[in-house]
Amino acid sequence: MQTDESSEVLAHVSRNVRRLRLDAGLSQAALADASGVSRRTVIKLEAGEANISLTGLDRLAESLGVTFVDLVAEPSAPRSSINEVVWRGQHPGSVATLMASVPANKEAQLLSWCLEPTERYVGEPDPAGWSEMILVLEGELLIKTTEETVLRSAGEHYAFATSQDFSYINESRQVTRFARIVVS
Repeated sequence: MQTDESSEVLAHVSRNVRRLRLDAGLSQAALADASGVSRRTVIKLEAGEANISLTGLDRLAESLGVTFVDLVAEPSAPRSSINEVVWRGQHPGSVATLMASVPANKEAQLLSWCLEPTERYVGEPDPAGWSEMILVLEGELLIKTTEETVLRSAGEHYAFATSQDFSYINESRQVTRFARIVVS
């Protein structure tokens, strides 16, 4: 079930994907082919009915020649203060919020994450050249990548290339909060 907050960001994504696809002169099928996202998902996304992974949004953005932020943010929102929910877990308090974005080679994104006990986020590999920096603010975060598994506690950080499988896991009995900076 969608909350008002998650349906609001889905509405932004729906409008933005459709607007940007039409601006690029692409059909839904052409966008699906270019991005590797199924045509059915593109159709449902534009209708405001699809759930899509963050990596799927990255692929759509790349195919449209825009950034992830261009897809999820209200077009008039300043990049320094976006504050859009971009992921929800199984538990009500498990949520990721895109806080801000600044230019980098492509862009840099600051996200605020919260994982309730037993919650996990499984990421898909990004293109080569993408990286993340994590700062644990509260609790403990288990970070698994193809190369290693690390446990970080409040005040500790971890940086890694995301061109590999990775996941964030809260195996503790308390809420874990962390800041995630994605750089591309």
